[in-house]
Amino acid sequence: MIISRTPLRISFVGGGSDLSAFYSREPGAVVSTAINKYIYITVNPKFDHRIRASYSVTEMVDTLGELKHELIRESLKLVNVENGIEITSISDIPSQGTGLGSSSCYTVGLLNALYAYKGHHAEPERLAREACEIEINRCGKPIGKQDQYISAYGNMQYMRFNPDETVYVDPIILHGETKKKLQSRLLMFYTGLTRSADRILEEQKKNSEENQTTQASLRALTHLAAQVRETLQQGELDCFGELLHQGWNEKLKLASTISNSKINEWYANARAAGAIGGKLLGAGGGGFLLLYAPVERHAEIINALSELRLIPFRFEPQGSKIIFVEENQ
Repeated sequence: MIISRTPLRISFVGGGSDLSAFYSREPGAVVSTAINKYIYITVNPKFDHRIRASYSVTEMVDTLGELKHELIRESLKLVNVENGIEITSISDIPSQGTGLGSSSCYTVGLLNALYAYKGHHAEPERLAREACEIEINRCGKPIGKQDQYISAYGNMQYMRFNPDETVYVDPIILHGETKKKLQSRLLMFYTGLTRSADRILEEQKKNSEENQTTQASLRALTHLAAQVRETLQQGELDCFGELLHQGWNEKLKLASTISNSKINEWYANARAAGAIGGKLLGAGGGGFLLLYAPVERHAEIINALSELRLIPFRFEPQGSKIIFVEENQ
């Protein structure tokens, strides 16, 4: 049996510039961090030659072609595992449509477990690149590349997406006290709203290709990513909060469904209660709301958002890893 553990993520700024509709013309950039919320994948030989895949439902099939879960099916094809295997998964928090990069996290973790199952070690770059191949090229998902890379590498990263399809991943090295302060000033709330990221990203992709205003906003978000990296490295945390707010305003221009009146109300209430900036995690439309605020204003913000669930988290320094191996006799 093999068990992999792969971190979910929060993206601070730059999301959308990792879509090929933008970075195929000019480089995109994102600042993200892995967090201590995980997806666990178990892979085990099956006593017969069938394939059992258990997620929100359970599939039991004889051949790869019969599998309905396309990420599992294409991962097995890529790693060249045809049958006689059982795959299960567990997520720490709701992972469907909540904006923490769960689909890519799942794919990276599954590939890592499958390679270990075959006796191979896969480097983060390979896991991320092949997860992109599966999700974007083979399954046709209208998504970007940031989630695969941050789940594979972990830590806090500045990632640049280049027109030649290469991705540069540079860790953001923070002074220990700066990292501690940053973590203490972030609040993450679960809105209880889930949505299909694909629909939002399809609109955003179309806008990126046809709308000059959207292109200008994506360019601004790319520049903000560089500013956020510099600000964090210099320990200017309140400036970081202000950049988050700038990113919020730019992100709203990318697609009509990124926010709604309720989300806008929550964000306005948080700002009135002392939040300097914030980020709706993922493509938008729901999921998790991230806020930056001085610690002394947290109680007031939590009270202002009392209908939302506060989710504690910490930064995660490691990417996808194998945490258990037991050879079957």
